[in-house]
Amino acid sequence: MPQQLVSLLPIILMFVLFYFLIIRPQQKKDKKIREMRANLKTGNHVITIGGIYGKILNIHDDILTIEVGADKVKLKMGRWSIAEVIEE
Repeated sequence: MPQQLVSLLPIILMFVLFYFLIIRPQQKKDKKIREMRANLKTGNHVITIGGIYGKILNIHDDILTIEVGADKVKLKMGRWSIAEVIEE
């Protein structure tokens, strides 16, 4: 029995290492992004995943209206499309 456990030890260690180096950091990153998107407010300056810089004018459920450019064009975007909030 102990011999079988010793032979499985490298595989178990590999899964533990895989978890701590890949899975856990990705889960933390995903949680941080979910929190950022949940805390969006009118007036926030944001960058979308497509690289569009804008200012949030209106939030209705999961649809945001953002204002972009000097012409103040208004775009409707999904909340999921926000990549980052720009700190002023």
